[in-house]
Amino acid sequence: MKILFASPEVVPFIKTGGLADVAGSLPKTLAQEGHEVKVILPLYEGISEEWRVQMTFVKYFNVTLAWRQVYCGIFELEREGVTYWFVDNEYYFKRWQLYGHFDDCERYAYFSRAVIETPGQLDWSPDIIHCNDWQTALVPVYLLEEKYRIPQLAHAKSVFTIHNIEYQGRYSDQVLQDVLGLDRSYFNEGMLAYFGDVNLMKGAIMASNFVTTVSPTYAQELRTPFYGRGMDGVINQQSGKIEGILNGIDMDLFDPAKAEGLAANFTAKAPAKGKAACKQALQQAVGLQENPDVPVIGCVSRLVGHKGFSLVSDMLHEIMSLNVQMVILGTGDWQYEESFRHAQNQYPGRFVAHLTYSAPLSNMIYAGADLFLMPSISEPCGLSQMIAMRFGTIPVVRETGGLKDTVIPYNKFTGEGRGFTFSNINANDMVWVLREAVELYHNDKKAWRGLQKAGMTADFSWTNSARQYIEIYQRILG
Repeated sequence: MKILFASPEVVPFIKTGGLADVAGSLPKTLAQEGHEVKVILPLYEGISEEWRVQMTFVKYFNVTLAWRQVYCGIFELEREGVTYWFVDNEYYFKRWQLYGHFDDCERYAYFSRAVIETPGQLDWSPDIIHCNDWQTALVPVYLLEEKYRIPQLAHAKSVFTIHNIEYQGRYSDQVLQDVLGLDRSYFNEGMLAYFGDVNLMKGAIMASNFVTTVSPTYAQELRTPFYGRGMDGVINQQSGKIEGILNGIDMDLFDPAKAEGLAANFTAKAPAKGKAACKQALQQAVGLQENPDVPVIGCVSRLVGHKGFSLVSDMLHEIMSLNVQMVILGTGDWQYEESFRHAQNQYPGRFVAHLTYSAPLSNMIYAGADLFLMPSISEPCGLSQMIAMRFGTIPVVRETGGLKDTVIPYNKFTGEGRGFTFSNINANDMVWVLREAVELYHNDKKAWRGLQKAGMTADFSWTNSARQYIEIYQRILG
């Protein structure tokens, strides 16, 4: 099959979140399965010179966006069996941050038009156009209009993946004709209409041939008002073409036996010595007391409400009363940042918050911590818990989305499991399971090693997930 994968961000070129990891790993695995895969993304200012010098200029043409004729340049780079197309337009993409601009609707409408126009301009006929999140949500809608005008798109089918339904691309209906270049009927007949506004994600769900989410549990949760964020009615209406497929991780990149930057490498057969060295290095690096006998709790996350940090900030004193150390890495809402700054002063040498993002430090936390806390209110899939388990760090998570699908709770009677879980959005429940984890750490080293081994040897690769996507592609192609 010929697959065009459209994403607003892709590892290793540019990243703000987990979508970039998916867009960097899934196409590569599809190519390894024997398919011809091309990935298209914007050429942002933040893409480094390291990658730009490897690009080849292919072609430029004008994209029609409503009443505008807008320049579009295409640069190409081949890497690990995948061809990457970079959409060049400095007016839209030469900006210091990816999202959060006043004209994001126009910027990503332009990118969606570029996705549609590029196959025809380069004479390449995709069988599948796989779109991701609201930034590419207009692609399935534009495909309905343009597939009969562009011969290379005549047989193309569209798949849309919801990575996080909280971000839907909702705008005033005034953008419809002037910005998006779409007839009023798209609004009047309900494809894009959402409580008087235009909702781009709704349009993608309605227009695409198939919709996926990033975990089976999240696909079920989206049918409910609490998780559906107002889209549960649309999800239920279109449920026949919606399926949850669990994301994977790059098993080679996150392999403790060969990962770079660790104090010591280690394997699932003998993790103890390597984990101890990584723990000592983490304590030294972040300023925690060097004590091998105190369990270290790690967090690597955006510090926002739906990640459950209100539970952490509300019960911080109770957590620290368990005789643990804690390190948090990430940025986010001011109230959580301020709470953790205060805790750092209150618990010197025991609590540290690095309010930034650092890939090297995140790997040190994954490898050096004993426990990894993810108390998310909602978590479509989550990659951090899988990475933590890969490095022998035991996750403590709330049972939601992909956390429920990947973290099997510890059973003290059978010894089975990969971590500790709680189901209610309740801070006391979170502290209760943290206490259970800490007690197991101190009192039953054999059971603890069993949890580590179960997590380190679990198959979180993209292979199985990629085959599920391939089965969906084949199904909609007939």
